[in-house]
Amino acid sequence: MKIQLNPTGVLNLLSQLEVDLLETSTTERYRLFRNCSLAVLNVGSHTDSSAEIYDSYKDFDISLIVRERGIKIELTNPPQTAFVDGEIIRGIHEHIFSVIRDIVFICQKHHIMEKHDPKAITHMVFDMLRNAGALEVNADPKMVVCWGGHSIAEHEYKYTKEVGYQLGLRGMNICTGCGPGAMKGPMKGATIGHAKQRISNPRYLGLTEPSIIAAEPPNPIVNELVILPDIEKRLEAFVRVAHGIIIFPGGAGTAEELLYLLGILLHPDNAKQQLPVILTGPAQSKEYFDEIVAFVESTLGQEALDKFEVIIDDPQLVASTLKAKMKQVRDYRKQEGDAYYFNWTLRVDPQFQAPFAPTHENMAALDLHLAQPKQQLAANLRRAFSGIVAGNVKDEGIRAIKRHGVFELSGDPELMKKMDALLSAFVRQGRMKLPGSTYIPCYTIRT
Repeated sequence: MKIQLNPTGVLNLLSQLEVDLLETSTTERYRLFRNCSLAVLNVGSHTDSSAEIYDSYKDFDISLIVRERGIKIELTNPPQTAFVDGEIIRGIHEHIFSVIRDIVFICQKHHIMEKHDPKAITHMVFDMLRNAGALEVNADPKMVVCWGGHSIAEHEYKYTKEVGYQLGLRGMNICTGCGPGAMKGPMKGATIGHAKQRISNPRYLGLTEPSIIAAEPPNPIVNELVILPDIEKRLEAFVRVAHGIIIFPGGAGTAEELLYLLGILLHPDNAKQQLPVILTGPAQSKEYFDEIVAFVESTLGQEALDKFEVIIDDPQLVASTLKAKMKQVRDYRKQEGDAYYFNWTLRVDPQFQAPFAPTHENMAALDLHLAQPKQQLAANLRRAFSGIVAGNVKDEGIRAIKRHGVFELSGDPELMKKMDALLSAFVRQGRMKLPGSTYIPCYTIRT
């Protein structure tokens, strides 16, 4: 089965050099292009295993057809869930061309990715967002980043929709990791709030990266999709575009995001930053937040707890609190001469920018001891949870576990017990894999 797609306006023209970057089927660049495209087409799948998705569609192919007036895409044996009555869903159609735009950009800027210069890395994040048209100039602060798990209970999903609805009623835009669960719920709820307020240009910004996109394919509500090169640049993009952050219940990936954020906010240079952070969920999820708060307090201390507030079972309060704090965000950016659309003044140290490869050797070598600066501890804990995410759902992580066995984490016995307790709670609550899946841990913790 072959299907041809015309450009949607997201990307009309490519040079021959850019086409060549993606066309050679034996190159790593082509594999990246193919896999990201397959992930976008596979939205609605009932698995969060990247390896399983790629193995299920070995006969899928994608190629570019160059015409005088632009380009076309030819799909061979694409997932049928992307089509309705033989026509591709428009949102997915747009996302395919977003994939081309961002993969071409990543290929052209590869030399920057290899640098360890913090300014160059931040500029690349900015440049990718600008290239994607994701930076809204001359607009007041109203972008709320929502983090949370792809595998959450139905009552938690409904809660995320209600929060999104309350945000939409207040004219706030939504940015998430663009996948299912707590990434989809706020966007879905906000569409109703925006519609009631007759907001004609709502923004549903999805930020993802190649190694996670198959496990968490962009939901079609996303109307702006950006694929960053790796998890570290994706995380930096989140905090640079955010005017406020909401964290819903989640698993290892959500813990990774929270630790990344706290590690940055604990830097003395960020003490005056105005970036409201709220952890929230329904009443049934209170135990989850109690465990998260206890873990943060026992590892990073009271100073880290002061960087966020917890609101249980009150979507209206969450939304009204964030709306009220937008004035503080605006005043701070204005006072510092910073842009509303990209937080340049936020200090992000190299330890939070350098890509972490979750190999068995690197996971075993992590410094997981309490007797180190809080920022460094947060960075190392972030890497540990990032590796667990890779072992759970990412293609390279899953295959590495199959070849070499589970990751081994070791360190301070007290810290290891705290990590084990938190991860065990995630497993018990079904937060590591989609409902109905049997979770086999990809890690072992040595105390």
